[in-house]
Parts: sequence; C-alpha cells; structure tokens
Amino acid sequence: MPVENAELPAALERLRKQLRTYPRLAVAVSGGVDSMTLASVAHDVLGDRLQLVHAMSPAVPEDAGERVRHHAKRFGWSVEWVDAREFADERYRKNPVNRCYYCKTNLYTRLSEVWDGPIASGANLDDLGDYRPGLLAASEKQVVHPLIDASINKAMVRAIARHQKLEDVAELPAQPCLSSRVETGIVINADDLLFVHRTERFLADVLGPGDLRCRITAEGVRIEVPEALQQSHSAQWSELTEELQQRIDADGRRFAGIDSYRRGSAFLHKPDSQ
Repeated sequence: MPVENAELPAALERLRKQLRTYPRLAVAVSGGVDSMTLASVAHDVLGDRLQLVHAMSPAVPEDAGERVRHHAKRFGWSVEWVDAREFADERYRKNPVNRCYYCKTNLYTRLSEVWDGPIASGANLDDLGDYRPGLLAASEKQVVHPLIDASINKAMVRAIARHQKLEDVAELPAQPCLSSRVETGIVINADDLLFVHRTERFLADVLGPGDLRCRITAEGVRIEVPEALQQSHSAQWSELTEELQQRIDADGRRFAGIDSYRRGSAFLHKPDSQ
C-alpha cells in the first residue's frame, strides 16, 4: 500500500475535524486541486453551511471556471461568482514582486462583501516553504487555512482528491494564475493573459498535460517545457518550434525560444526581508 494511502484516513479525519470547528464557512475555490479538494470535503462536513465563491478575472483561465461549474453541478455545491476586481488596482497591474499580495487583498476584500463569516483558502502545508505574499494578505484579512491547520501537504491533497472521486482534479499540474507568467515589472494586461492562455492550451493539445508555461519577458515570449516532455516529443520538436514561431509572430510578439520548465522563473527577485 502506498504511504500516502496508508496515511489517508488519518489525514482526512484531521481535515474533517478542523472543518467541524466552523459553524459556517466560505471557501475561495479557484478551480485548482487544493481549493477543489477542500471544497469537496467541506461540503461533506458542512453541507448547506458552506458557501463556495469563485472569483472571475482575466488572470483565471476559463478552464478553471468550467471545472468549478462542472463539479458544482455534479455534487450539488453552492457557488457564488464574483468579480475579483484586482485589475482595477494599479498596484497589482504594475506587477511588483509582491503582486500576489495586492491580488489576494482585493480577492478577500471582495469575498467579505458577499460573506460575513470565516473565509478559507486552499493553501496547503507545502506553500509555507515558498515566498507567498498572498499569505500575508490572508493573515491581514483573517482568512483561515484548513489544509495547513490539518497538516496536509500537496501529495496528500491529491490523495484526498482521488478519495473524493475528483480523479481529474487530482492529476492536475500546478496551475498558478496567468499573471504569474508575466515577468516582474512588466505591466499586467488582459490581452497578454489571453495570449498566454491560448498558447498554453496549444502546448497541452500537442504535448499533453504537464508544467507548460508561456512567459512574457523583457526579451519576448519564452516557452518552458519540462525536459521529459521535450525528450518524449523530440521527433516533432522542429515542427512544434516552427508552429510556435508562427503563432507568436502572428500576434505581433517576439519569440525568445524554448527552455526547460523552471518554477517561478518570471519572478526576477525576492525582497531581502522575505
């Protein structure tokens, strides 16, 4: 029996116990594996005392909203759809290294307008090891983190997702918001994010699922593909590169080449104090 399966019952009970401490709860559900898994377990525990909220934004891929809508219908989840409003915040659009702080500040402010009880994020234990300015915004807005409080990491989130019959969600690659593809200091705009999303969908259609990134950088559009996927598709690599060049040229952009996937490579630096 895999270790994660052996640990699953205890982890799931810790999460359920944590969720029982809330008389009522709203979960910010993005459509990614963490928040979707939390939503599923919270619905089992809290029933009609749970409200899911999905924030619509140019930075959120339309696939994510479709995923939320599909599973909400499948399981009978109550979902409220709101405008995240972060694009009205010039501090966010200037894309500083702590852009996520302004994004989450706007998000949790907006959620507090439609919900007067505790609000939960899908942050998991592994997130504490990264630079996450969004967690500071969450702290300032008294947002709770049931997965962290239940000592659940990403691998266990995926195991719980499979247990909850969210098999498609369990296998999702990491899906940070589309703004994370824009290099620090380059202004965030909706057209760039639409281009990023179209390009990454094209890559997924050709290469299959994986950590596929279209980065907007000062040098131009850089594509990142995991080395394993590059090797498994080596026979068609020249054709793929040519197709990418044509797509990028047609959008009036400069092609900066294909590189290996590097997590968070659009962030140019981190503050010394973080």
